[in-house]
Amino acid sequence: GTSRQIPQTIIIGVRKGGTRALLEMLDIHPNIVVAATEVHFFDWDENYVKGIDWYRNLMPFSYGNQITIEKTPGYFTSPQAPGRIHDMNSSIKLLLILRDPTERVISDYTQVYYNRVESHKPVQLFEDIVIKNGVLNTKYKAIQRSLYDVHMEKWLKHFSLDQIHIVDGNTLIKDPLPELQKVERFLNLPSRIMASNFYFNQTKGFYCIRSDGRERCLHESKGRPHPLVNSTVLEQLYSYFREHNAKFYRMVNHSFDWH
Repeated sequence: GTSRQIPQTIIIGVRKGGTRALLEMLDIHPNIVVAATEVHFFDWDENYVKGIDWYRNLMPFSYGNQITIEKTPGYFTSPQAPGRIHDMNSSIKLLLILRDPTERVISDYTQVYYNRVESHKPVQLFEDIVIKNGVLNTKYKAIQRSLYDVHMEKWLKHFSLDQIHIVDGNTLIKDPLPELQKVERFLNLPSRIMASNFYFNQTKGFYCIRSDGRERCLHESKGRPHPLVNSTVLEQLYSYFREHNAKFYRMVNHSFDWH
């Protein structure tokens, strides 16, 4: 009695915002099934040309009462993704998880740093990438990805605000349950995720998941320690994002506890 369904909900981003944590925590819910990998259907042309049947075949099998969710953080910053998702399903519900934009930039750098170290490639100090000739390097991709207002504008051309639920990534890590209950309500699902589904792992410094008699933590690549960043550089980043954040708050009628 199961079949593969095109997702009724997509986690569209943001990269290094907590998309994997959100997906794995939602997977606790009996009415949710999740795609195992990032599909990159709507943001990579070479996948999009393969067509909707190719996309559907990458989804897990589900029952009629279950919602299929996929997550690809690259969608949020992709110019093509909003229109393509709208063409597939104009009434789809979208989940967007965000965190403080400066923290997100540092996390973005940290992931690339570790990947380069593991591949024995040369690495640069954070400050040497972010500052060029004494000024902020606003062309740095990680900074561009944190301009939430710029990207949100593209999504609001295709979707109404009530179709996009914003999850606070900073809160999800510190206290997951309230954020997940908001998602349950947004998706019109019965409340099934409980406090007992989480336990705090002192070693890792964040919550792990307990469900179906099993305990699991996020992959070791998650929650890696960030480099200590020069306070002057931090201040330059806070200052640069301040106006963009204010504009974003106005767009979504909601403010966040960001620098």
